[in-house]
Amino acid sequence: MSGFRACGDVVRFRLLNRSLFLVAHPRDARRVLQDHANQYDKGTRGFRVLRVFLRNGLLTSEGAYWLRQRRIMQPAFHRDRTAGFGDTMTSAAGDLVDDWLRSPSETVNVTADMMRLTLRIVGETLLSTDVSQEADRVGRALHTMLRGANEAIGRVVPMPAWWPSRANRVQRAAMRTLDDVILEIIASRRTSAGLAGSMTRASDDDLLSMLMEARDEETGEGMSDAQLRDEVMTIFLAGHETTAIALGWTWHLLAAHPSVRQRLERELDHALGGRPPTMADLPRLGYVDQVVKESMRLYPPAWVVSRRPMSEDVVGGCRIPAGAIVLTSPYVTHRHPKFWANPERFDPDRFDPTRPVERPPFAYFPFGGGPRQCIGNTFAMMELVLVVSAIAQRCRLDATDRREIGGDPAITLRAATPITMRVSRRAGAPA
Repeated sequence: MSGFRACGDVVRFRLLNRSLFLVAHPRDARRVLQDHANQYDKGTRGFRVLRVFLRNGLLTSEGAYWLRQRRIMQPAFHRDRTAGFGDTMTSAAGDLVDDWLRSPSETVNVTADMMRLTLRIVGETLLSTDVSQEADRVGRALHTMLRGANEAIGRVVPMPAWWPSRANRVQRAAMRTLDDVILEIIASRRTSAGLAGSMTRASDDDLLSMLMEARDEETGEGMSDAQLRDEVMTIFLAGHETTAIALGWTWHLLAAHPSVRQRLERELDHALGGRPPTMADLPRLGYVDQVVKESMRLYPPAWVVSRRPMSEDVVGGCRIPAGAIVLTSPYVTHRHPKFWANPERFDPDRFDPTRPVERPPFAYFPFGGGPRQCIGNTFAMMELVLVVSAIAQRCRLDATDRREIGGDPAITLRAATPITMRVSRRAGAPA
């Protein structure tokens, strides 16, 4: 942020022998991610590190293979298909609130609880699998993998993955844990498909079923277990980690802004009348939607997106040589004073549809943009609004420490320290 404010919309800096360019203007982010997307690839150090454990999933794959996988997966995220997941989301959130309210005023680790909640939701909705019993084990393994990836990206001298260091041994153990869980899910689903090869009715409409049934247009071959593993691993990361982070920051911000929380609670009381939220209620939960969007403006979980130009380009009037690294950052652009008044202020009314402010595309892009925009953005927004509504309807979360919590800008923008809060039942809220 300081470099952008001091140097302008394109900031150049060097890391070892590599030039990096941070672009802050929405116009330039659009050029890199959308208008000239075919001129850029993901050959950056960050993506090379992610490929160690995500391998060739949708987030890290490229070219014709990526396009094929994207086309296979896209229908699973269409609005009409994800609409059926709303009840699962609110039910899972309701179960968490039940657990909290058994011990009122207890301090809870919101960071950890949001991780467990979103893991359960992604397991039940996209994989038709109850992974709640594995939540802690999977969550720890994912955290270990991400922490190791962050450290690998930040090392001055890269460490080969085969080197028998303690860090690499810990990483390999975490990967084995995740592989065991994921391959067990795949094996169980293959068994349930039966000798005839048709999927069971209970799971024939989820993403995993679609991936297992997909066939290559030229060869007629289906995905191997290794290919399925890569996509499911990506789902675990993208559909679990980032949503949990957004929820954690939202609770943190609501606790710090009582007037916003009270307005949100009034909307919930009026729109829901004491019953759990459903998909049909989303049009009546406009302020909840605004709160979530503003939370992701300030703390976008995917806070930076890197690309590498395959040939020379000019961005924001600056010549970018082939092979350099270009960083587009929602975190930075979402604070650009030309497009956001008082950019550090938490103000959900920025997204009030009755008071629209004209901003260019990519002034706000928490889910990325262009052809590689997050495939699950609609699913994630639905989940965020329903989960926030289901929880805030029944209880309040108050900070245990009034000090500001900083972000940890690694692969995702986690809180620098766990977000711990006190839970209390809202007066007059439904049981």
